[in-house]
Amino acid sequence: MFHRSKTIKDLLNIVPGKRRLGAYRFLPIFFCIGGIMEWIMINVRIGRETFYDVYRRKQSEREYQRKIEDGLIVLNEPAAK
Repeated sequence: MFHRSKTIKDLLNIVPGKRRLGAYRFLPIFFCIGGIMEWIMINVRIGRETFYDVYRRKQSEREYQRKIEDGLIVLNEPAAK
């Protein structure tokens, strides 16, 4: 049904620790990839904002909207002239 690629199998066998760790030998690689992604989201600016700047702003907007809907904040509407 599925044909295993010899090239992929050879690439996976390059990673050391097959006998001792088995499939868990790839965990350090993915741990490092996750750390690099986190660092990029915190420190790399696209335009003027980082990922977390956008996240905090959206979270604040949602909280403000929820307070308006719950009636905790009353918007000042200009009086009719």
